[in-house]
Amino acid sequence: MKFFSAGFLTRTYAILMKEFIQLRRDRVTFAMIVMLPIMQLLLFGYAINTTPRNLPTAVLLQESSDVGRSIIAALKNTRYFTITHQLSDEAEFDRVIRSGKVLFAIEIPANFERSLRRGDTPALLVAADATDPVAAGSALSALGRIVQTALVHDYALPQQEPALFEIRSHARYNPSANSSLNIVPGLVGVILTMTMLVFTALSVTREIERGTMETLLAMPVKPIEVMLGKILPYVLVGFIQASLIIAFGSLLFGVPVIGSLTLLAVLSTLFIATNLSIGYTFSTVAQNQLQAVQMTFMFFLPNLLLSGFMFPFAGMPNWAQTVGEFLPLTHYLRIVRAIMLKGATFAELQYDTLAMFLLMLLAMFVALRRFRTTLD
Repeated sequence: MKFFSAGFLTRTYAILMKEFIQLRRDRVTFAMIVMLPIMQLLLFGYAINTTPRNLPTAVLLQESSDVGRSIIAALKNTRYFTITHQLSDEAEFDRVIRSGKVLFAIEIPANFERSLRRGDTPALLVAADATDPVAAGSALSALGRIVQTALVHDYALPQQEPALFEIRSHARYNPSANSSLNIVPGLVGVILTMTMLVFTALSVTREIERGTMETLLAMPVKPIEVMLGKILPYVLVGFIQASLIIAFGSLLFGVPVIGSLTLLAVLSTLFIATNLSIGYTFSTVAQNQLQAVQMTFMFFLPNLLLSGFMFPFAGMPNWAQTVGEFLPLTHYLRIVRAIMLKGATFAELQYDTLAMFLLMLLAMFVALRRFRTTLD
């Protein structure tokens, strides 16, 4: 009974209240408690779609016919495809697929309607960007049914076996739908994001907790010099990590590197620097190392879910895609997959390169402002 004495209950209550007061004062931890489940609920409930819809599609119409227009109308009316490009020639057909602007390119060849009415079983030509086999697979399987239904409805053509037409599909860049070709390049970005954020998020808070920040501030150095001095060593670390992942991915899983290794190295370095800058920003905001780690986790979660690594980016709702455009991993995934699997050139990657560069500058600007206001 002594164990449950009045003194025991009083002391336990005092410690209990102390922890609640500390929790209330630790705004970052409190925000994690509230925001993390809400964020996961919203992302998994609204943004994540395992059956992607509204996928960007290009159409090359080689003849002006009623049947061709009916096929385009049927594609527009379905939730699987969104026609974003009307192409004029076959060179543009190949270019939009390679650049990643569309996931599908559909060619309606000349004399398609005439062959259809003669019963010759003409072919629709479909090129699919299979670097993401999940996004391509479900839409390809639905395409034939969509077009067949439209033609039967519009022209009273009989449903027959064999079908009125055939679909000749070409799954480009990953014809065997090998998931490793999609996952391994993405892992380069995911692992770099996780490690680079943590490395630099702890840089300033570690100095504070160890009591060495006063010595650092007493030195004749500027905030930007401190930032660059803490970031640059980890650029080399990140570059080594990326090289190891790509090398082992090629050796163990047969992932090709079709494009320029030099271009891949340069843009990977930019991605590493961007994440290091964001991590350094967290270190200037956080009051201790625990808060810094919590911030990196809060930032890493949307990167993982909204970048296109786990779920097809093009199948997400517009608001989720807008959020994803502000995440460095989104742009790097497009870059690394395009270079490794498609052999893309810098001209085709300018948008994503510029986006990463601007995100890096923004993070550096915020970090410098926070460094001055919190540590001066």
